[in-house]
Amino acid sequence: MTLTHVRVMLEYFHPWTNAAGLYVASRQGWYRDAGLDVELTVFDSLRGDTLEHLARGEVHLGVFPTNRLLVRSAAGQPLTAVASINHRGMETIQTVTGRGITRPRDLEGRRLALNPTPRGVAMVRHLVRADGGDPDRLILVDSGHRELSADDIAAGEVDATFGGYWAWDALFAQLPGEQRIVWPVDEIGAPPYHSYLLGTGPALTDRTLIEAFLSATERGYRAAREDPALALEIMDRVIPYFPKPILARSLSLIAPTWFDGDRWGAIRDDLMTPYTTWLAENDILPASFDWRHAVTPTSFATAVTSPAAP
Repeated sequence: MTLTHVRVMLEYFHPWTNAAGLYVASRQGWYRDAGLDVELTVFDSLRGDTLEHLARGEVHLGVFPTNRLLVRSAAGQPLTAVASINHRGMETIQTVTGRGITRPRDLEGRRLALNPTPRGVAMVRHLVRADGGDPDRLILVDSGHRELSADDIAAGEVDATFGGYWAWDALFAQLPGEQRIVWPVDEIGAPPYHSYLLGTGPALTDRTLIEAFLSATERGYRAAREDPALALEIMDRVIPYFPKPILARSLSLIAPTWFDGDRWGAIRDDLMTPYTTWLAENDILPASFDWRHAVTPTSFATAVTSPAAP
């Protein structure tokens, strides 16, 4: 059987547990059964993120943050989502005990480290304001692409950080858990959103091939959820330099985010519309932009959405 080569780019500098379903599907031969030779890869950060590689036609499918897709779609780039990966926000604000920071508004006058993208700055300002604080009193520290940890906070580099994931980065701190404060953003006032979507660019427009890939991928994510030992064994082979207990903990935390009830892949209006509105209110998207223009209708993406307006 001749297999169709499909290159899929992940969302981060290296694979992590959010990709477990993709790797399970690959390892179990389910892509091959669908006639696909799937290559899973990560981006070259010196050449841009996953969406830039997709836009240049260098990969067929990719995993990317929702907000970045919407911004590029609004700018007219031929990039579209075909399924969701996560149904929750992953980011956190983190700090440590003993600093007098017990809620977001306590960050007034404190040094908060983040990658100061327009969306990141808008989010931390929103979270402080939502708790009754004055976001103009935040002291923002540019940490670039590096996520500072609770250990860095304890060492006095900053007072708090924004961006690390509760299901990944936050698990690596050496500081004892009782000394760490971790606030998932969707628990302290952030609008609901899909952290990551899966989508295509100009290199792949074959709807039949996309559906075949999605069906095998759903099978992989279901297996990763239902058989965490299998997922752990595969991820330990893919990223062997990460401690296995942390991989296991991360898998247990992140697996529930892959599903809306028991549905995989749905791109949900109740997550997309509030987030798009919030991005527009913060001048990150045009006020007139409709997120449906950034979604290609499939049996997965249209589970709870309507087609884009002509």
